[in-house]
Amino acid sequence: MQDVIVIGGSYAGMAAALQLLRARRKVLIIDAGERRNRFASHSHGFLGQDGVDPAVIHANARNQLTAYPTLEWMEGRVIAASGRKDDFMVETAGGIQHRGRRLLLATGVRDELPAIPGLADRWGRSVFHCPYCHGYELNQGRIGVIGTGPMSVHQAQLLPEWGETTLFTNGVTPLDAEAEADLGRRGVTVERQLIAEIEAEAEVVLTDGRRLNFAGLFTAPRCTPASDLAAKMGCRLIETPMGLQIATGETKETDLPGVFACGDAARVPHSVSLSVGDGAWAGVQLHRSLVWPEG
Repeated sequence: MQDVIVIGGSYAGMAAALQLLRARRKVLIIDAGERRNRFASHSHGFLGQDGVDPAVIHANARNQLTAYPTLEWMEGRVIAASGRKDDFMVETAGGIQHRGRRLLLATGVRDELPAIPGLADRWGRSVFHCPYCHGYELNQGRIGVIGTGPMSVHQAQLLPEWGETTLFTNGVTPLDAEAEADLGRRGVTVERQLIAEIEAEAEVVLTDGRRLNFAGLFTAPRCTPASDLAAKMGCRLIETPMGLQIATGETKETDLPGVFACGDAARVPHSVSLSVGDGAWAGVQLHRSLVWPEG
């Protein structure tokens, strides 16, 4: 019987586990090895790790966790979870079952990218979602925002801080007069021609044949939890401007007693540093729930 089973071994899950391990609690991390930022070569905006390869950050963090004797790490994918507070059971794709007193869902999210040829291939390299993570490295070059919905207007309003900005409405980002006037005041160019594909590093090819080159592109994907475990267990999901997420309270506990959630799957906005903070808080709250189970 583990004290806590952490489903997802990326930044939030590891940050939570660290707090529990330092309280000498037995922790099992089950990780499918699909970090959200695995496509990026450098992580930015994370204090102390600015510009470091995300794979290196992850490997160093995992190595630090393995120094604690109460950690068990398993590579695998959890396909089912059931039970109640103090007696949960999880099952991996390999048919192995594990028991734990608490569950932490730190599964991350899946990005639903615009169906534009060439975009997915450049995700994390020259197409991004967070200007605080990637805007500085564009060196004030031209920036394109590929519309996906209302959040794209917000992106286009913000991105002139990092460079001359063009918003591609792409047939899915309606603009009222007020929004268009605001974009104009910020110097944002609005392009209504549909996008045919993305080529080179960040070249937007329009359906009328025009080719527009940019230092980088941004888009606002809709996000959903990368695993359907929360939904299958009956955890409440809520809609946010960025997509679907697991609903939690201040302590990061879901509506199901003993089941907690943290990281991108359970908060907005998203970044590595915010996920680490969210995970650390979840870990402390998990420990407190073990110390004061009646709370």
